[in-house]
Amino acid sequence: MSAARGILLAEDDADLRLALKLSLEAAGYTVATAANAQEALAVQRREPADVLVTDIFMPEGDGFEAIDAFRREFPATRIVVVSGGGQRGKADYLAAARLAGVDATLQKPFEIEVLLETLRGL
Repeated sequence: MSAARGILLAEDDADLRLALKLSLEAAGYTVATAANAQEALAVQRREPADVLVTDIFMPEGDGFEAIDAFRREFPATRIVVVSGGGQRGKADYLAAARLAGVDATLQKPFEIEVLLETLRGL
């Protein structure tokens, strides 16, 4: 992946969203952010990104809604799903995301290098 490619980061945890944004920008990516699926879709419509990195569990539109909407409106956009899953059984939700046709999944917590390596592989 070229460092010039844009990433849209959908994450409801403001601290994690900022930390990931700064880390991705330091690695040379252009990063837009959103706090939920609805906001991510609005941002993508204004400034299309090459890759969506989305959490699954977010208020006002979860990651599965984002996956569905992006697959319909922006089929060329690569999708990376990240989730900690809380008490809900994170492996099951990440497996469901893989079945939904996403390009990669990462279980939280993860090291930024793992995300960067995933992005380079897309």
